[in-house]
Amino acid sequence: VQLQASGGGAVQTGGSLRLSCVASGFIFSSYIVGWFRQAPGKEREFVAALNTNGGATTYATPVKGRFTISRDNARNTAYLQMNSLKAEDTADYYCAAAARRSVFYNIDDYTESGRYDMWGQGTQVTVSN
Repeated sequence: VQLQASGGGAVQTGGSLRLSCVASGFIFSSYIVGWFRQAPGKEREFVAALNTNGGATTYATPVKGRFTISRDNARNTAYLQMNSLKAEDTADYYCAAAARRSVFYNIDDYTESGRYDMWGQGTQVTVSN
């Protein structure tokens, strides 16, 4: 059971990156996917979440309109497209997966890290002026 995040790097302000999160060892399509980030000296914070079929999303206010979360269940992969990057987006980014425990749920409930059952390792994103 594993989540493997990749795609981080160093970019200039205004640039773009796409993070990937590859799942293995579990039925990825049955899990809600989230991205979180942790900047140096700060607590981990929610970035975005996506429901099992990719039809519902929720975003943290600072990234709305700039970041897009998506998934390809056939490839067991989730993505975070990050555009118009700012210096304050600098952080380690983590993907996470939460088992769907009921047929009906609100994706907005998945902004809390405690909802997630498994985590990938971080991938570092550095945005400089």
